Amino acid sequence: MNNKKNTGINRNLTSYGDPEFSRYLRRAFLASAGYDDTDLDRPVVGIVNTSSDYNICHRQMPEMVEAVKRGVFEAGGLALAFPTISLNEILTSPTTMLYRNLMAMETEEMITAQPMDAVVLLGGCDKTLPAQAMAAVSANLPALHVVTGPMLTGHWKGQRLGACTDCRRLWAEYRAGKLTDRDIREIEQSLCATGGTCMVMGTASTMACLVETLGLMLPEGATPPHATGRRLKNCVASGRAAVELARTGRKPTDILTQASFDNAVTVLMALSGSTNAVIHLIALARRAGIPLSLDRINQTSKKVPVLVDCKPAGKGYMEDFHNAGGVPALLKVLAPHLNTETMTVTGSSLGDLIKETRPPGSRQTAIRHLSAPLKENEAIKVLYGTLAPGGAVIKTASASPGLMRHRGPAVVFDSPEDAAERIDDPALGITENHVMILRNCGPVGAGMPEAGALPVPVYLARRGVRDMVRVSDARMSGTAYGTVILHCAPEAAAGGPLALVRDGDPIELDVPSGRIDLAVPPEELVKRRASLVLPALPERGWKRLYAAHVNQANRGCDLDFLTPGGENN
Repeated sequence: MNNKKNTGINRNLTSYGDPEFSRYLRRAFLASAGYDDTDLDRPVVGIVNTSSDYNICHRQMPEMVEAVKRGVFEAGGLALAFPTISLNEILTSPTTMLYRNLMAMETEEMITAQPMDAVVLLGGCDKTLPAQAMAAVSANLPALHVVTGPMLTGHWKGQRLGACTDCRRLWAEYRAGKLTDRDIREIEQSLCATGGTCMVMGTASTMACLVETLGLMLPEGATPPHATGRRLKNCVASGRAAVELARTGRKPTDILTQASFDNAVTVLMALSGSTNAVIHLIALARRAGIPLSLDRINQTSKKVPVLVDCKPAGKGYMEDFHNAGGVPALLKVLAPHLNTETMTVTGSSLGDLIKETRPPGSRQTAIRHLSAPLKENEAIKVLYGTLAPGGAVIKTASASPGLMRHRGPAVVFDSPEDAAERIDDPALGITENHVMILRNCGPVGAGMPEAGALPVPVYLARRGVRDMVRVSDARMSGTAYGTVILHCAPEAAAGGPLALVRDGDPIELDVPSGRIDLAVPPEELVKRRASLVLPALPERGWKRLYAAHVNQANRGCDLDFLTPGGENN
């Protein structure tokens, strides 16, 4: 009989008013599943299983769950898997960002409601990993992350293809009349060659690398492709490590510090990673009670060059980065910019990991050296101004240098649907000099979809125009590119300046100076605000709760009651 009253299967007892009866009843029901006293005397490791037929990125997750279980059993633990929401990017309406906090809540509650001494969180798709990391920090149980890993590249007519940067590039070519219907259908069948997350430096790959940098994942865990034995070996090793975590009791808050997040931001810039990571890192830091502001991110951006040659900023793919040594090799190169005293789930410091890591080989080109970066600093830059007093971001590494300073008249779209309906209408008179404004797409207004990278109007695309300045309170996919200003805070639906813009208003962008401005006299804006009517909140359910309590993008889009200190933290 298990006499460890507050560990293993005896944690988080069901409330019957009699703790011994609860323990007795648990043993009785577990006996029906074949568990005996030897099983129940082991440390319990919960395994979060986000398998879903809707989540193609997690296609081989059942195999991964079994591999983690094997590692747990090998190390003397008892593995119990349980399901949670699985957020898939492609088959979710209107956007998975609307449900990130819901998944974080559910995962946290299941970790703290069920008996486990440690938890392994299997995820990977864009919002799944951030949600799980937020949950792990709030639950503050020994935790370790395992990701599904990226797809392997596909091929079409001799080209390597990767979702979804090449999806967007080739779709733009199709809209411009450069590809036929047959071409785009063939490409459609070649883009996603295996299961796994996007094989470019999109949000999923970026967040995996950042979670590894934060020390919440085993070294080398972020990059092995989904379909490989290396991925399964990482699962087994993670299962073993989770049992050790259960025994030592090392929790996320024992690992995460201000320096940990500074390191993560440093790696974000070196990767030229997804702008979405800015929101997720801020939310995760706030869960840990650690201040991480846009200004702090901007300061780091000024010092760190782009070192990883991966689309959309570069030309390579995640399997190239992995073969070059992945995150540990990048950390080796970045060491002068890192705090190497930060800790990891292994109990070793980042400095210990760097000492044990070989530098990237001389023949590879996926990881550049500090003396010969892919691009100079400020891969992601924070902008302020009259159009975004709370801040906005631009991924300069994937934008057009010629548009970094630009002044043009606004053309305003009130929603993605409005843009889809009107953007290709020649009667609208959009020129390449216009600044396209998309609003009511922030967290309150629409759950913050990846709608910010509006397409170039088809009649301009057919004349060879490939980029324009676009400004919104929405997000864009980490796989996207272009001169796109995102996350404008406060958003239009919360009364931000985007709500006051009218067609023809002069918009001034000055990226080198960190400015995005609406060049309209203040007195005119006062008049417009007097007649402004904000959209009503959704009537019921999760969307109502979300819209009523979500913070703005510059504060991580978490719910105000889920962060230490609440709304004003």
